[in-house]
Amino acid sequence: MRVLRSAEEPPRVRFTPKERQLIERLRTPLQVQAWLNCLPYNWERKGPTARTLRGVVQHGTAHCFEAALSAAAILEQHGFPPLLLDIESVDLLDHVLFVYEQHGKWGAVARSRCIGLNGRKPVFGSLEDLVRSYQAPFIDQTGRVKAYGVLDLRTLSKGTWRTGKGNVPHVEQALRDLPHKRFPTPEAEYRKWKARFTGWWDAHGRPEHAWPDFYPGKETWIAPRRT
Repeated sequence: MRVLRSAEEPPRVRFTPKERQLIERLRTPLQVQAWLNCLPYNWERKGPTARTLRGVVQHGTAHCFEAALSAAAILEQHGFPPLLLDIESVDLLDHVLFVYEQHGKWGAVARSRCIGLNGRKPVFGSLEDLVRSYQAPFIDQTGRVKAYGVLDLRTLSKGTWRTGKGNVPHVEQALRDLPHKRFPTPEAEYRKWKARFTGWWDAHGRPEHAWPDFYPGKETWIAPRRT
């Protein structure tokens, strides 16, 4: 795999010793995904957060945005461009992932409360194919994929997305302002999986540690193991 290193990539001395140990240990997207899978999901019970790798290491939890930023900060140190994929939903509850290309195929590192929205193996021929793999699992009571966009974090004027101590709302705003390509979920597919999800919801409610996994393409998922 040929990757380009960012001219603005910070030296590792800017990271704390604990962060540097993590960077040294997690050298591939699959290793980063495994680490994220072991972290508790950040339910933001004390209010909204938008933490960098520093905040995730400090608090030991992450939601999708924080996981994507952490993956970008770690893997940039190993030559991966820091690219975030924003999957836009009709209910405004977007999903943010770190995406990478390996041997001409796209994969993703991601964290979600929904098992089907975690990472993907690098087996997709295009970003559209990758996004398509999230369309069915995205459908719940209100969610439905409608568009996607990619943000190169190196284009931001502030570099605090790597090691900022607090929240980084400017990155969230950059994702919202990003031009998105329309990619609506086909109506027939939406109706099919909506009915399936509604049936599951009626039977199970919304438990925090379970989510339906009856979607196609599970062989491409990099999801936490069921316990």
